[in-house]
Amino acid sequence: MTQVVIATHNQGKIAELRLLLAETAPDVELVAYDGPEPVEDGDTFAANALIKARAAAAHTGLPALADDSGISVDALGGAPGIHSARYAGTRDDDDNIDLLLSNLVGAADRSAHFSCAAALVVPASADGGVPARELVEYGEWPGEVLEERVGTGGHGYDPVFRPEGDDRSSAQLTPDEKNAVSHRARAFRAIAPHVAALAG
Repeated sequence: MTQVVIATHNQGKIAELRLLLAETAPDVELVAYDGPEPVEDGDTFAANALIKARAAAAHTGLPALADDSGISVDALGGAPGIHSARYAGTRDDDDNIDLLLSNLVGAADRSAHFSCAAALVVPASADGGVPARELVEYGEWPGEVLEERVGTGGHGYDPVFRPEGDDRSSAQLTPDEKNAVSHRARAFRAIAPHVAALAG
Protein backbone atom coordinates (compact mmCIF):
# COMPACT_ATOMS: atom_id res chain seq x y z
CA MET A 1 0.00 0.00 0.00
CA THR A 2 1.33 3.44 -0.93
CA GLN A 3 2.06 5.69 2.04
CA VAL A 4 1.37 9.42 2.06
CA VAL A 5 2.27 11.53 5.07
CA ILE A 6 -0.22 14.07 6.41
CA ALA A 7 1.81 17.16 7.27
CA THR A 8 0.11 18.13 10.51
CA HIS A 9 0.26 17.34 14.23
CA ASN A 10 -3.45 18.20 14.60
CA GLN A 11 -5.15 14.88 15.44
CA GLY A 12 -8.61 16.24 14.62
CA LYS A 13 -7.47 17.21 11.15
CA ILE A 14 -5.78 13.84 10.60
CA ALA A 15 -8.99 11.99 11.46
CA GLU A 16 -10.99 14.28 9.19
CA LEU A 17 -8.66 13.78 6.23
CA ARG A 18 -8.64 10.00 6.65
CA LEU A 19 -12.43 10.02 6.42
CA LEU A 20 -12.38 12.32 3.41
CA LEU A 21 -9.94 10.19 1.43
CA ALA A 22 -11.03 6.71 2.52
CA GLU A 23 -13.35 6.10 -0.43
CA THR A 24 -11.46 7.97 -3.14
CA ALA A 25 -7.98 6.68 -2.32
CA PRO A 26 -8.51 3.28 -0.64
CA ASP A 27 -5.07 2.00 -1.66
CA VAL A 28 -3.26 4.89 0.01
CA GLU A 29 -2.26 4.71 3.67
CA LEU A 30 -2.25 8.13 5.30
CA VAL A 31 0.43 8.28 7.99
CA ALA A 32 0.90 10.91 10.69
CA TYR A 33 3.85 13.31 10.53
CA ASP A 34 6.31 13.25 13.42
CA GLY A 35 8.85 15.77 12.18
CA PRO A 36 9.50 19.42 13.01
CA GLU A 37 6.95 22.07 12.13
CA PRO A 38 8.23 24.54 9.54
CA VAL A 39 7.79 28.29 9.84
CA GLU A 40 4.58 29.17 8.01
CA ASP A 41 5.57 32.56 6.68
CA GLY A 42 3.67 32.48 3.40
CA ASP A 43 1.22 35.25 2.56
CA THR A 44 -1.50 32.99 1.17
CA PHE A 45 -3.19 29.74 2.18
CA ALA A 46 -1.57 28.02 -0.83
CA ALA A 47 1.92 29.21 0.11
CA ASN A 48 1.59 27.95 3.67
CA ALA A 49 0.16 24.61 2.57
CA LEU A 50 3.11 24.10 0.23
CA ILE A 51 5.61 25.05 2.97
CA LYS A 52 4.17 22.32 5.21
CA ALA A 53 3.94 19.68 2.48
CA ARG A 54 7.48 20.36 1.24
CA ALA A 55 8.87 20.08 4.76
CA ALA A 56 7.09 16.77 5.41
CA ALA A 57 8.15 15.33 2.06
CA ALA A 58 11.76 16.36 2.67
CA HIS A 59 11.74 14.92 6.20
CA THR A 60 10.14 11.57 5.34
CA GLY A 61 10.93 11.03 1.67
CA LEU A 62 7.23 10.25 1.18
CA PRO A 63 4.61 12.10 -0.82
CA ALA A 64 3.06 14.64 1.54
CA LEU A 65 -0.37 16.18 1.92
CA ALA A 66 -0.91 19.43 3.77
CA ASP A 67 -3.52 22.09 3.98
CA ASP A 68 -3.78 25.60 5.24
CA SER A 69 -7.16 26.92 6.10
CA GLY A 70 -8.88 29.64 8.01
CA ILE A 71 -11.86 31.87 8.37
CA SER A 72 -12.16 35.26 6.69
CA VAL A 73 -14.72 37.72 8.05
CA ASP A 74 -16.03 40.49 5.79
CA ALA A 75 -16.53 43.03 8.58
CA LEU A 76 -12.89 42.54 9.63
CA GLY A 77 -11.49 43.09 6.16
CA GLY A 78 -10.89 39.37 5.66
CA ALA A 79 -9.22 38.78 9.04
CA PRO A 80 -8.16 36.53 10.61
CA GLY A 81 -7.53 34.77 7.27
CA ILE A 82 -4.13 33.07 7.11
CA HIS A 83 -3.59 34.02 10.77
CA SER A 84 -6.67 32.08 11.96
CA ALA A 85 -4.79 29.44 13.98
CA ARG A 86 -2.71 32.09 15.77
CA TYR A 87 -5.26 34.88 15.87
CA ALA A 88 -5.08 35.38 19.64
CA GLY A 89 -1.37 34.64 19.80
CA THR A 90 -1.81 31.44 21.82
CA ARG A 91 -2.80 28.82 19.20
CA ASP A 92 -5.74 28.01 21.50
CA ASP A 93 -9.13 27.55 19.79
CA ASP A 94 -11.11 29.11 22.64
CA ASP A 95 -8.83 32.16 22.78
CA ASN A 96 -9.15 32.63 19.02
CA ILE A 97 -12.94 32.42 19.19
CA ASP A 98 -13.10 34.83 22.13
CA LEU A 99 -11.05 37.41 20.22
CA LEU A 100 -13.13 36.98 17.07
CA LEU A 101 -16.41 37.44 18.93
CA SER A 102 -15.00 40.45 20.78
CA ASN A 103 -13.93 42.08 17.52
CA LEU A 104 -17.40 41.54 16.03
CA VAL A 105 -19.43 43.05 18.89
CA GLY A 106 -21.99 45.36 17.32
CA ALA A 107 -21.18 44.31 13.75
CA ALA A 108 -24.25 44.28 11.51
CA ASP A 109 -22.54 42.20 8.84
CA ARG A 110 -21.30 38.87 10.17
CA SER A 111 -20.77 37.16 6.82
CA ALA A 112 -17.67 35.03 6.55
CA HIS A 113 -16.21 32.08 4.73
CA PHE A 114 -13.78 29.30 5.44
CA SER A 115 -11.03 28.77 2.86
CA CYS A 116 -8.76 25.79 2.40
CA ALA A 117 -5.76 25.20 0.16
CA ALA A 118 -4.75 21.54 -0.06
CA ALA A 119 -1.22 20.80 -1.28
CA LEU A 120 0.31 17.57 -2.52
CA VAL A 121 4.09 17.37 -2.85
CA VAL A 122 5.66 14.28 -4.41
CA PRO A 123 9.44 14.17 -3.93
CA ALA A 124 11.73 13.07 -6.72
CA SER A 125 12.60 9.39 -6.51
CA ALA A 126 16.16 8.45 -5.58
CA ASP A 127 16.75 6.93 -9.01
CA GLY A 128 15.38 10.00 -10.74
CA GLY A 129 12.58 7.98 -12.30
CA VAL A 130 9.81 10.00 -10.68
CA PRO A 131 10.19 13.78 -10.84
CA ALA A 132 9.17 16.08 -8.03
CA ARG A 133 5.60 17.34 -8.41
CA GLU A 134 3.51 19.94 -6.60
CA LEU A 135 -0.21 20.57 -6.80
CA VAL A 136 -2.63 22.83 -4.94
CA GLU A 137 -6.44 22.68 -4.93
CA TYR A 138 -8.88 25.06 -3.23
CA GLY A 139 -12.20 24.97 -1.43
CA GLU A 140 -14.46 27.60 0.17
CA TRP A 141 -17.43 27.35 2.56
CA PRO A 142 -19.60 30.47 2.93
CA GLY A 143 -21.63 31.35 6.01
CA GLU A 144 -21.66 33.73 8.94
CA VAL A 145 -20.22 34.12 12.43
CA LEU A 146 -22.66 33.49 15.27
CA GLU A 147 -22.76 35.71 18.35
CA GLU A 148 -21.92 32.82 20.70
CA ARG A 149 -20.72 29.23 20.62
CA VAL A 150 -23.25 26.58 19.59
CA GLY A 151 -22.40 22.88 19.54
CA THR A 152 -19.46 20.83 20.75
CA GLY A 153 -18.26 18.97 17.66
CA GLY A 154 -15.58 19.82 15.15
CA HIS A 155 -12.59 21.97 15.96
CA GLY A 156 -11.28 25.49 15.44
CA TYR A 157 -13.98 28.06 14.74
CA ASP A 158 -16.72 25.45 14.10
CA PRO A 159 -18.83 26.42 17.17
CA VAL A 160 -19.29 30.00 15.93
CA PHE A 161 -19.67 29.37 12.18
CA ARG A 162 -23.10 28.82 10.64
CA PRO A 163 -22.85 27.52 7.07
CA GLU A 164 -24.91 29.21 4.40
CA GLY A 165 -28.31 27.50 4.02
CA ASP A 166 -28.18 25.77 7.42
CA ASP A 167 -29.65 26.73 10.79
CA ARG A 168 -26.93 24.90 12.76
CA SER A 169 -23.33 25.73 13.52
CA SER A 170 -20.69 23.59 11.85
CA ALA A 171 -19.98 22.19 15.34
CA GLN A 172 -23.48 20.69 15.29
CA LEU A 173 -22.98 18.85 12.01
CA THR A 174 -22.12 15.17 12.01
CA PRO A 175 -18.70 14.30 10.56
CA ASP A 176 -20.42 12.94 7.44
CA GLU A 177 -22.48 16.12 7.01
CA LYS A 178 -19.43 18.32 7.42
CA ASN A 179 -17.34 16.18 5.09
CA ALA A 180 -19.95 16.60 2.38
CA VAL A 181 -19.79 20.39 2.25
CA SER A 182 -16.85 21.92 4.12
CA HIS A 183 -14.03 23.96 2.61
CA ARG A 184 -11.54 21.22 3.51
CA ALA A 185 -13.80 18.57 1.97
CA ARG A 186 -14.04 20.54 -1.26
CA ALA A 187 -10.28 21.08 -1.48
CA PHE A 188 -9.39 17.48 -0.66
CA ARG A 189 -12.10 16.09 -2.90
CA ALA A 190 -10.42 17.98 -5.74
CA ILE A 191 -6.96 16.67 -4.85
CA ALA A 192 -8.05 13.10 -4.02
CA PRO A 193 -7.74 11.69 -7.58
CA HIS A 194 -4.10 12.83 -7.65
CA VAL A 195 -3.50 11.11 -4.30
CA ALA A 196 -5.20 7.93 -5.53
CA ALA A 197 -3.03 7.97 -8.67
CA LEU A 198 0.07 7.59 -6.47
CA ALA A 199 -1.01 3.99 -5.84
CA GLY A 200 -0.78 3.30 -9.55
